[in-house]
Amino acid sequence: MPFYDRPAQWVAPELIGAWLQVGPCGGYVTEVEAYGRDDPASHSFRGPTPRNAAMFGPPGRAYVYRSYGIHWCLNVVCTAGEAVLIRAMEPQVGLSQMMARRGGMQPLALGPGRLAQALGITGQHDGRPFDASDFRLAQGRKLAVIAGPRIGISRACDVPWRFGAAGSPFLSRPFPAP
Repeated sequence: MPFYDRPAQWVAPELIGAWLQVGPCGGYVTEVEAYGRDDPASHSFRGPTPRNAAMFGPPGRAYVYRSYGIHWCLNVVCTAGEAVLIRAMEPQVGLSQMMARRGGMQPLALGPGRLAQALGITGQHDGRPFDASDFRLAQGRKLAVIAGPRIGISRACDVPWRFGAAGSPFLSRPFPAP
């Protein structure tokens, strides 16, 4: 998929407002983070492993991993060794199913672990292309984008590769004031 075959920091802001559909559940992407090949915070920094193999596969596919052995996280593979973490979305369809998966807990999809749980993302999605009717990322709506430092990491925290929908209440955490 040519759109994704670019550096993650270029693809990431263009995913804000994209439509994300997993089965009957979906919504608009509101927050993402980019991770590059030479980025010490990236899973690909030390090269290919069985765990990160999808990051070195074809662009436009999912890279799914477990965070802290608890939460699944969904990423979009870009150029080799680069990916964009989907951090949050504005849920639109399949709300009752997302709510059931989250045990009735709110918010539904603010934060990468909650988003993956609400959408039913598991390791079985790792490596799947985002071009099926039941698993897709598609053009959505145009939203104003803000950028800031990434969160939830311990290396390269100051890199401003976190992108979000300006003014959206559907962010995992507010962006710092400019």
